[in-house]
Amino acid sequence: MKYSLLIVAFLGSLWVFTNGCKKDSFITSGDARVRATADTLHFDTVFTTTGSITKSFKIINENNQKLRLNRVKLMGGLSSAYKMNVDGISSAELTNIDIDANDSIYVFVSVTINPNLNNLAFIVRDSILIDYNGNNRFVQLEAFGQNANFLRNRVIIGNVVWTNNLPYVILGSLRIDSTASLTIQPGCRIYSHADAPIIIDGTMIVNGTKSDSVSFSGDRLDPEYKDLPASWPGLYFRGTSKNNALTYAVIKNAYQAIVVEKPSVNANPKLQIAQCIVDNAYDAGFLFVNTSVNADNCLISNCGSNIAIAYGGAYTITHCTAASFSNYYISHKNPVLQVNNYAIQSGAIVSANLNAVFRNCIFWGEEGFVENELVVNKQTGTSYTVLFDRVLYRGAVSPNATYNNAIQNQDPLFDSIDVTKKIYDFHTSKSPAAPGINKGVLTSLLKDLDNRNRNNGLPDLGCYEK
Repeated sequence: MKYSLLIVAFLGSLWVFTNGCKKDSFITSGDARVRATADTLHFDTVFTTTGSITKSFKIINENNQKLRLNRVKLMGGLSSAYKMNVDGISSAELTNIDIDANDSIYVFVSVTINPNLNNLAFIVRDSILIDYNGNNRFVQLEAFGQNANFLRNRVIIGNVVWTNNLPYVILGSLRIDSTASLTIQPGCRIYSHADAPIIIDGTMIVNGTKSDSVSFSGDRLDPEYKDLPASWPGLYFRGTSKNNALTYAVIKNAYQAIVVEKPSVNANPKLQIAQCIVDNAYDAGFLFVNTSVNADNCLISNCGSNIAIAYGGAYTITHCTAASFSNYYISHKNPVLQVNNYAIQSGAIVSANLNAVFRNCIFWGEEGFVENELVVNKQTGTSYTVLFDRVLYRGAVSPNATYNNAIQNQDPLFDSIDVTKKIYDFHTSKSPAAPGINKGVLTSLLKDLDNRNRNNGLPDLGCYEK
């Protein structure tokens, strides 16, 4: 009986030992199950020299034994635009990489484009070889590269003109000196890094056209980031700035898209904005503080606060549409228009003269989130005028404003709004029931945001003519 127990114990120990050895041994069969979690790594537009985000995939050993990879190799070698890191080791080629049974390793990949390759968009390709047990598998790498003009902490001096031969990428910041001017020609594309504001102490003239607008956005164009609000700071027109004009500019995904502060230093408005689109700004689309701005035929859409006017100033806003609908990134919780003639400085309320005229405009927000889309607050003791002339809006009548032929709480019937599909078409529906059709007053503005003729009779409200 004693011998029988010893035999059983010995056999049990032998089973544990042999199975443990099997788990620690390497599988050498060509049929070993090895899987890469990606066939191809795609990198969207990558600006030369700045590099990209890092992407990754896993190599998984799906066997009950260890597996040895003979090689993991970046086929382009050291001259490749791509860089590879395998299980914490950076190299263009690694050999004899062990993966435990039913375990995996990470492969990280980034890409930097050669700035001398081309002036146009181009595709940079490479691949990674996974060599094991006589098998060769490849993971493809594909990046859309783009050469660009790179400006790091640049100060514009003198009179400078930008043409559209290459995009402009702003790193650190861009500042236009108080004695300088920057003229931006049609078709220019300006991309700012996350910490790179564009500061105007002098003059900025944007000469976009309907067919060749000038675009401002963040420099991250990867799918995960290209629609992210607050991806760059925005345009800041400061105290000494003067004679600025934005025509057919598209300003997207900023923290504060257009900020203008302090009175004009001459008889002209500090900023003229015509036929521009401001979209998806996290904090504010237009933020005007004690300054002077004329804006016409503009669309300000889906911003944290579409238009905010504080501490007085002089403003003429004509044929503009300010509209907000909650989306994945920004909840509509602030009125699309906020106006006041005061500010709080050192704990005290100070006020300034205010003259604001809103004519032929639409102010609308998604119902159920904000009670009043027009909020007008007033402190006494200064010259004060806020006029809404032929506007369509949602909300209550403010005692601090004057209304002339305004349309209250009637849906403007925008063409297509589908938040889940990210469709925001703020053209007026072709329905004859749209309340803003032919409800405006004739002005000197002959074109709409699409550069189409305004009605010879009574124009439509908002930035688009039906």
